[in-house]
Amino acid sequence: MRPSSHLLPAAGHPWFGTERLAPVASADRIRQMLRHEFRDIGLPYQPLLPAAPLTLPRSSAAELFRVSAALLDLVRRTALESAPTTAERLAAYRMPASEDQLFVADQFVEERYADCVARPDVVIGPDGPKFLEFNVNAALGGTVETRCRMAVWRELYADDRGALPFGHIDPFAVRTEMFKSLAAELGVAPRVALLGSARDQGDHTRYFDLQVDYFNSNGLISRFFEPEDLHQAWDCPPELRYPLGLRDFTIPDWEALGIDTAPVQAALDHDCLLIGTQTGTFMSSKLTMGMLSEGRPWMSTAERALVDRYLPWTRVLSHRRTDRAGRKVDLVPHAVEHRDTLVLKAGIGMSGKQVRIGRDTDPAEWEAAITEAAESGTSIVQDLVEPQTCRLAMVSDDEDHPYDADIAPVLGPLLFNGRPAGIFARFFGNGRSGVISISGTGSSDNTVVTL
Repeated sequence: MRPSSHLLPAAGHPWFGTERLAPVASADRIRQMLRHEFRDIGLPYQPLLPAAPLTLPRSSAAELFRVSAALLDLVRRTALESAPTTAERLAAYRMPASEDQLFVADQFVEERYADCVARPDVVIGPDGPKFLEFNVNAALGGTVETRCRMAVWRELYADDRGALPFGHIDPFAVRTEMFKSLAAELGVAPRVALLGSARDQGDHTRYFDLQVDYFNSNGLISRFFEPEDLHQAWDCPPELRYPLGLRDFTIPDWEALGIDTAPVQAALDHDCLLIGTQTGTFMSSKLTMGMLSEGRPWMSTAERALVDRYLPWTRVLSHRRTDRAGRKVDLVPHAVEHRDTLVLKAGIGMSGKQVRIGRDTDPAEWEAAITEAAESGTSIVQDLVEPQTCRLAMVSDDEDHPYDADIAPVLGPLLFNGRPAGIFARFFGNGRSGVISISGTGSSDNTVVTL
């Protein structure tokens, strides 16, 4: 039985449930605990913080994971069937030259391990979950953040026996089991190199230390490597080699920091398999969502129905005709005319960059952006989903007590080798909606638990 003192009536869209968790500490204590736990992991300062975990009914969380796994399989198949080889996919997706690197020579291995780490971005529309995009790479946000938030909620809500009044999934535990399974599948030692750079985390290593410490305490030998030290993972006696690694960086981030990726390629060439592989960039491309939404010849009736239900209408933007609500339309004029109901997104982009919301854009600017994007063929237009809200207790720097806010969260169910690994949530603590990113938009984040 959950203590009734922990529960409050929920408010908002029914999909979020009828109950939520109440704060169980003062605003000052919650602030101090959260900020201490989040120290030195590269996150910007958050003036608005959650005062309790975000809650979902078990059935809603199960729906997220069930659909995430099914859609990820379709995303994978769509990306891989777009062209038979890596070189041809790079051309088909018109990838920037910077993405033509860090591929494993064995194409089967490269494709097999591309989607081991994934997190879709999901908003709750009037009719339930809508999947806006898939992030398929090991550097995606949510794993460390979810673990850190949970450390605070566990301390605050656990009873004298350590029991919690809610359910949750530990992403660190699921990811550790993933690496053990991969090591067994590959017939290699359970040794994992965590590849990243403190330069990408405000010159602190705590973000990586938390992960390495967990691996080492739970059956995996692990070490954090800066790229300049990565040769030590393979240029050593066989019993000391790291045959597996976690690729906790992105090429654009390292490019911006001037970090050379040559050591990464050297490690791959010497059989250090870094999860997930570079082919994930095709699965992450929003062009893949456009192709999937439009339908593929190999899709079954059930797969088509799943896509129609859970993906907003999405199209790769070019000068052509396409289906819209059972009729053919000229895509570019349609996109210009329906500015108020569409979003324009570049195929490759992170942290909400390269996204234009039509209704927030001047009509002339929107038409120019649509026309330019249609010429390049590297962007999508997507139906704007009106995000539904739920209620969450919050704390702020200028409030002495927790207070309630209606928020419109972007949910990020984590999948490690297809297994559910927790749910990350990002939102604006003041209730507004729009492009949300942990970096630079003033948003907040939270861990999702189940009631």
